[in-house]
Amino acid sequence: MSKPTSKHTPQPVSSKTTYALAGLAVVVVAVIVAAVVLWNRGGGDEVRNDGYGPPHDPAVSVALDSDGAIVLGKPGVSKTIDLFEDPLCPACGQLETIYGQEIAQAVDAGKIAVRYRLVNFLDSRSGSKDYSTRAIAANECVAQGGDGPVYGKFHSMLFTTKQPSEGGSDHSNDELATIAKEAGAGDDVAKCITHRDRADTARAHAEASMKALNEALNNRAATPSVFIDGKKVDVNNKNWVQDAAK
Repeated sequence: MSKPTSKHTPQPVSSKTTYALAGLAVVVVAVIVAAVVLWNRGGGDEVRNDGYGPPHDPAVSVALDSDGAIVLGKPGVSKTIDLFEDPLCPACGQLETIYGQEIAQAVDAGKIAVRYRLVNFLDSRSGSKDYSTRAIAANECVAQGGDGPVYGKFHSMLFTTKQPSEGGSDHSNDELATIAKEAGAGDDVAKCITHRDRADTARAHAEASMKALNEALNNRAATPSVFIDGKKVDVNNKNWVQDAAK
């Protein structure tokens, strides 16, 4: 079969066009750098409530909703924040590092609950090519254990000290189970992780969360994204947790 021919004859690119494209590239890079700078300025790189740690009040519970959302908080809390994250997302790790302990204190105080909506769009950026999905499955295993402080500690570890680098190596299921046990989970939870008991449901839940995030952001999904009562929160406002807890 002969190859299709094109009636279009390529023309040499003028020097003006070359300079224009180069200028556009600089602008694009500048926008990306500006976005990173804005994020860093928003948090100020200052860890909020440093030393508090993850939620530790025994009255804090955790529940796994039918859609895969993981809800952490005390019973009867009137305000819930929705937090969309990918376990491999560096900005999500930064959000947890800067604001996680402040969120934990508000959860312990019964001022807010957190509904974690985990997505897996960075699977392909992990060494194993499925780390985000496996980490979500591990989160679900720990959450269904029902111990709020244990889940809070596990989530905090996965997004801070134990978070793999995007594009690098990641944790095996055995390693995820070890981290869960370090957080205080029992052998049944570790077995759930190593046996991949929630692998299929985690993938389905991640897809549902991604669909919900795209709908909320007009198909321009990005993580981390925080919502309260369906309204997106500006996490570049360093007092957003305090405002949410009022």
